Amino acid sequence: MIPARTPDESDSQKLQRRNHELSVINAIAEALHREVDLARVLERTLALTTDLFDLQTGWVWLYEDNPDVPVLAAVRNLPPVIENNPDVMDPEDWCTCLDTYLSGDMTGAANVNIITCSRLKGLVNKADGLRYHASIPLYAQEKKLGILNVVSRDWRKLTNDELKLLYTVGDLLSIAIERARLFQRTAALAAAEERNRLAREIHDTLAQGLAAIAFRLETADALLESGQTTDRAHDMVRQALQLAQDNLEEARRSVLDLRAAPLEGRTLADALEALARDTAASAHLQLDFKANRRVMLPPRVEAGLYRIAQEALNNVVRHARASSLTVELLISDEDVRLTMMDDGQGFNAAEPPPDRFGLVGLNERARLLGGVLKLWSAPGQGTYVHVTVPLKK
Repeated sequence: MIPARTPDESDSQKLQRRNHELSVINAIAEALHREVDLARVLERTLALTTDLFDLQTGWVWLYEDNPDVPVLAAVRNLPPVIENNPDVMDPEDWCTCLDTYLSGDMTGAANVNIITCSRLKGLVNKADGLRYHASIPLYAQEKKLGILNVVSRDWRKLTNDELKLLYTVGDLLSIAIERARLFQRTAALAAAEERNRLAREIHDTLAQGLAAIAFRLETADALLESGQTTDRAHDMVRQALQLAQDNLEEARRSVLDLRAAPLEGRTLADALEALARDTAASAHLQLDFKANRRVMLPPRVEAGLYRIAQEALNNVVRHARASSLTVELLISDEDVRLTMMDDGQGFNAAEPPPDRFGLVGLNERARLLGGVLKLWSAPGQGTYVHVTVPLKK
């Protein structure tokens, strides 16, 4: 528990208390800095706050779609009497905490006995000994986000120092909530942009392929009806079949591109490392993965670079016959650099094989990100792919 200030506190005790307070804040700040998923942000904050402050129970109210009615967004260690009586936590019921929060004055609910709390009054003898409950307001500047509630078994009220520390935790949590929500909104925009790109890709590849198939089948039908030799008709059918197989492969690749799950709630570095490890394991490759920073980037950059890596690593598995793979991600304030190398059989980069249609997609993705892709390969000397994407224009 946070050491309480005493009237005759010595300098060493004061220093010890301050160091512990700073360690608590640092632990919570580090945990929140790594999270971009809102549910995990709330869950992690409640876990750390209750553990580090030696509290027992906590919950978070958030205002989302309806600015007047909050949502019970996260709970921790609710006693059975509350879990078995969900009406106790009905957000539409009048409550001292929520009412004073909406009115802009939290003094009435900042540090109250449960007997006084309008929501928990009458449960004190059934709530596993819980006694005092504090409400910490959550704001993003003037915007109301919600309330962090924590409960203690101690009869005493939380000290002013503990409340100040909890308010600091509330500030950190507010920033993390806004960041998580911003990440969700930008991820949705990136997903829409990716869908538009796929629509263009489908039009440029699948639609044209289907038109070519229809043309060859119509030609074959006309040749058969005219009574001419069937050799040309058979040739047209074979061409149509090959086009159908090629377009089926293209359709499968486009469907796989729709899967955005690898980046949900993870940094690009984390998602790339998981992708590289899965690829190396499936192809029995020795992997060397490096990343200098594990931070969030603009969603469109993350999605684009992940797809480039996905396509490049797919080419390694299908064509390279390599024994080792190197993936390196370098992030600076100015740009992101992704490098992938293998020691496989390579190919003539000036005249790539006709089955390497993915190389066109790599260049297109890099160009759409405003970046540059460099590819080097030679027979028997492996392949090197390097992508640079600017972060500031």
